[in-house]
Amino acid sequence: MKQHHEKLTQVFRSVFKNDAIEITDSTNASDIDQWDSITHLDLITAVEEAFAIEITGFDVMGLKNVGDLLDLIQRKIED
Repeated sequence: MKQHHEKLTQVFRSVFKNDAIEITDSTNASDIDQWDSITHLDLITAVEEAFAIEITGFDVMGLKNVGDLLDLIQRKIED
């Protein structure tokens, strides 16, 4: 899971164009100023590409924070 966390951190830094971003399991949209509905879509697309997984709209509806996203990534990779 740590490997996924590091890779996801790089995705966040790329999408939000901020190399200083540090994410934790509790990080959510209110913690990153640039995280709006548009960048959320960019983030999900970037996660799909980085991890070679497909995330559905239904999957996205269940995400409340980075920890939920990491759990989803792990489940998708194991499928």
